[in-house]
This record gives sequence, structure tokens and C-alpha cells, in this order.
Amino acid sequence: MRVNPGAHGGPAYTVSVSAVPGVGHHQKREGFAMRAAVYDRYGPPEVLHIAEVGEPTVSESEVLVRVRASSVNSWDCDNVRGSPFLARAVGGPIRPRLRVLGADVAGEVTAVGRLVTRFKPGDEVLGDLSSSGWGGFAEFASAHEDALVRKPAALAFEQAAAIPQAGVLALQAVGRSDAWQGKRVLINGAGGGVGTFAIQLARAAGARVTGVDATAKLEFMRSLGVESVIDYTREDLADLAERYDLIIDVSAHRSMSDYRRLLAPDGRYVMVGGATSRILQLLLFGAWGAATRSDRTMALLVHQPNRDLDHLAALAAAGTVVPVIDRTCELADVAAAIRHVSEGHAKGKVVVTVA
Repeated sequence: MRVNPGAHGGPAYTVSVSAVPGVGHHQKREGFAMRAAVYDRYGPPEVLHIAEVGEPTVSESEVLVRVRASSVNSWDCDNVRGSPFLARAVGGPIRPRLRVLGADVAGEVTAVGRLVTRFKPGDEVLGDLSSSGWGGFAEFASAHEDALVRKPAALAFEQAAAIPQAGVLALQAVGRSDAWQGKRVLINGAGGGVGTFAIQLARAAGARVTGVDATAKLEFMRSLGVESVIDYTREDLADLAERYDLIIDVSAHRSMSDYRRLLAPDGRYVMVGGATSRILQLLLFGAWGAATRSDRTMALLVHQPNRDLDHLAALAAAGTVVPVIDRTCELADVAAAIRHVSEGHAKGKVVVTVA
């Protein structure tokens, strides 16, 4: 789960096209309709279907974006299933409150509200819409202007759409300083979306990176420049002799005491995602560490959408960080894309092209 508030080569899914009411805060405008991937109940990815919905309107501080590409995040997978419970606490306890998912978008501004000052029609943008009503798995999406930054011309829409949520989470976990020069960094879940960004950011900061993931992703992680790899299906992290200055945990499923033992003096553990039970355990460990003034820090990363996204986009445009795309698919294949990500197969990001 996210801690904070068919793809090419995959199976084919039959989709239906129908007229449905407006989606969330998106209201249907007479004479304007668009295609979107919607869902009306929680369940497996196949509950998503393509429908014709009203094109979103914009408030005085919002912009309308013609979506050219979006990408799948683990949060989308959680919201489709309605599991764990925290997903329903945000998305609706019985039925989905937001019927069009997709937080990451890249596209072109087509209309702006009267108070918008940062953008004009024709501008190319990218952003994370998780604080603006979601809606990226559609032909158009509306968002507050603060949820978007300008897309560098050097980036294709597909590359830009892979960045916002996973890239920002990785940047928050690693930080922008050079504090990790020569330090040892362990990334658990290094082969996924957040992990691939974290590897590159940590290496750019001069860190010695160890990546942890499944067997099928070991060579892939090596190709990104990790110093060593660990196959969690064959090696027990608790048995490692190495101690790490920073542990970034994208998929926390082990005891917090195991992770704490892996920390070097003054080391820092950052949980980006994981099971609810591990989150609760981390909060207890954090409180205990503060009470005992431990030199090892264990913290939960609080998602701050779009924080330093312009900086991250600039790094990508310069080639310092490369958005790693596992595969691309069309809007009609969103269900298969979400299944691919939720089953842990994606090496990097899965991008949905909408144009």
C-alpha cells in the first residue's frame, strides 16, 4: 500500500463503452465527452472499464489538461482493490468515491481558470494529481495549477508521466544533499518505480547502493549501477553482516527490529510503503527511539505531492536521472497494466499513453 494519503505483452481485456455520470468533482458539460477508465466497485483490476464521461470543468484556480500519458502507481492498485483498509478510508468505505484513477499525468494545457497565472493554453506540463481529485486515466483532467510544473522540451510525454509520484517519493527519501557520499544505502524494492529513481538519486549523491528485490530483477538492478544485489526470495535480510547508513523501504514486510539491526550508528530508516501492521510497528519504534534518544532514526515518509518536481524534471531532462519504463500500454489496457504492477512484475514504471 502507499503509506501516504493490458500492457503490451500482457493479457487482453474486453472493455465496454457506456455513458456514465460525472466523476468525482468532474462535472459533465453539455456536448463535451471523453473516454476514461472508470470503476464502480472495489475488486480485481478487471472492474475497470472504458466509459464515456463528461469532460471535466475547471474552477477559477484550475487548468484543463489534455492528457497525453499517465502512469500506474501502487496507490492505483490499492484503490482498485479497496485494500488495505486505509485505501477505503481515502477512496470511500463502501464504493469508490473517485471513479477515475491515475495520479501521474503529462500533457498539454487546453484551458485555464481566470485566476491561473502560471500556465496558458498550449503549455506542456506534468504533475501528480493525487491532491487534485486524480483523473489521469482519461483524455482530459483538471487540476489546481500548483499540482503541475512545466515539462522540459527534452522529455517525451511518456518519460514525463513516469516521474511525478514515484520520482518525488524517491527524492524525498534520498534528499537533495550530498550527505550520502561514500555512504552505504540499502533500497528494499529497488526494482520498481520508486526504487529505480531512488537508485539513481542515491548514486548521483555518491552513495554505495545495495538493491533488494526478486530474482527476476537482479540483473535489471545491476544495469542501473547498484554495487550489490540481494534476492529476498533466497537471502534473509536479518542475516546480513553489512550495516547501512540509509535504508529506503518501498515494500516493508519485515519486522522493524530486523531493519533496526541493519542500521549503522547514526543510520536512518525511511519507510515509503508497506503493510498496515508494519506502519503501526514503525510508529511504535519511532516513539521508542525518540524516548531513548537512539542514534538510529526510523521514520515514515509523508508524501508531499509535487515537492521539488521541477528540480526532478530538470534532472531527467539533463540525463542525470532516467525514468525507467517497463512498458507502455493504451488507455483500454489500464486493467492489465494495474495487474502487472500489483503482481510485482514491473521493472520501473508502466506508462499509459492516452493521445
